[in-house]
Amino acid sequence: MRSHPRQWLYAAAGMLLALGAPAGLLALRGLRGGGGMTMDVVRADLPTFAYVTASTVVVFALFGLVIGRQADELQRRLSADPLTGLLGRRAFLAELSREHARSGRSARPVAVALLDVDGLKAINDRAGHSAGDAALRAIGDAMRDGLRAADLGCRFGGDEFAVLAPDADAGAAAALAERIRVRAERTALPSALPLTVSIGLACVGPGQPWTPDRILERADGALYEAKSTGRNRVVLDHHHKEVSS
Repeated sequence: MRSHPRQWLYAAAGMLLALGAPAGLLALRGLRGGGGMTMDVVRADLPTFAYVTASTVVVFALFGLVIGRQADELQRRLSADPLTGLLGRRAFLAELSREHARSGRSARPVAVALLDVDGLKAINDRAGHSAGDAALRAIGDAMRDGLRAADLGCRFGGDEFAVLAPDADAGAAAALAERIRVRAERTALPSALPLTVSIGLACVGPGQPWTPDRILERADGALYEAKSTGRNRVVLDHHHKEVSS
């Protein structure tokens, strides 16, 4: 997740607003002296001007940082899936669209993975929906453990998850997906039932054209292949072959 971009905008706005305080003070002193805000007034009140400027800029900048951080935290909570803490579907699709624009400008590779929990219905039927929720949370934890700092994880809906991996070629994306698969497989659920995921990968090379809808469609096709060829595996769309099992 990207960290608090609004806090810097709020801080900058606060600093600009803060400059009004010393300017107003000097204008008032100049008007009282009958000569307006002249350089003589500025030189005479330079210590006061410097103190008021520094103090108000610091206070307003800190205030902006705090408000911006709180605004970003609120946005993060509104965008997150409440069960897993990962991004929700809408926020993920918005990030995917932004990545599409960025990658088009910088000609960098992109990978998208779709993950499906194997046999979640069986877990719900055998151990109850609380066990199913524990399985979904465990997948969220496995994704956070396996993702790189730049990657974004999402609960796409139901038992399906998604990953956006910027600057990841086919090899890096396959390694990322395999880390998540292994972490999920090694999870010990409270119900003692096994937990595995099937993963479909779609990768785009530097400068290759792509759209959000098309890359998701390709990842979904690879996921279908992973499910239909035995589950608990990663399938890479580019070569239509299994890369781990």
